[in-house]
Amino acid sequence: MTTLKKLIERFRKKPKDFSYDELKRLLSFLGYSEKQGAGSRVVFINEKTNHKIKLHKPHPGNILKRYQMDLLENELKLND
Repeated sequence: MTTLKKLIERFRKKPKDFSYDELKRLLSFLGYSEKQGAGSRVVFINEKTNHKIKLHKPHPGNILKRYQMDLLENELKLND
């Protein structure tokens, strides 16, 4: 199983410890790049499709919240 497939499978399980770093790696594999917004806001942009995903960086920790995982799953359509 490839690294991308392993990361997608981990994401689909919605673990309570899925980190922002893992998200950046997953989105990078899927063709997204990170652009810093104001404060803790970030936008991930897929240059080929012009699809944008906006969210706040988790803080003070590095772990994504459940609502962020749900939003990302819906945006990425990884629930096939």
